[in-house]
Amino acid sequence: MRESQAVACPTCDTRRSVRFGARRPPAAVLVLVGCVAGAGLFASAGCQSVTGRMVTVHESAYRDVDQTCEALKGAIEAQGFHCKGVLNLNQAMAKHGVHLDRQVRVVQFGRAAYAQTMLADTPEVSALMPCAFGVYEGDDGKVQVSGMNRALMAQMFGGTVAEVMGTRVARDEAAIFKALERDALR
Repeated sequence: MRESQAVACPTCDTRRSVRFGARRPPAAVLVLVGCVAGAGLFASAGCQSVTGRMVTVHESAYRDVDQTCEALKGAIEAQGFHCKGVLNLNQAMAKHGVHLDRQVRVVQFGRAAYAQTMLADTPEVSALMPCAFGVYEGDDGKVQVSGMNRALMAQMFGGTVAEVMGTRVARDEAAIFKALERDALR
């Protein structure tokens, strides 16, 4: 018995080879599988790209973490936000026997009017409050300030969150960093 045999194609009147027990999938299925695989690769690349842009990092002009935190607190308050506090992660973690090799702080801040607008419409965003900046020593010894890219993150929520966080907070954060740079030059 032969593995394949030639059969006539009823619609095109040509002969083609067919394997017994296996049918070749229609072209539409192959195109669909190709599209799904391509979309998966595109989404994977996009997620990796978004992850790299989700956190912004600014180099501080100040010499140490504590000076940067004080200046950042002043710039935050000058922009109309309330600085909720500065969390010293080195001290907090040392209480649990964990010691960090570099200085790390979290500067928390918020504005009640912005929070009220978002919480009235989308209370689940309370998990993202208050806003925060990370202040830490980089590998090169320079002080860095990191934060969420709130404009990008807000696009994922849409609606009121996008308007408040993506427009107002993002604009105010840019002003905070300009003030921080300007004050460092004095």
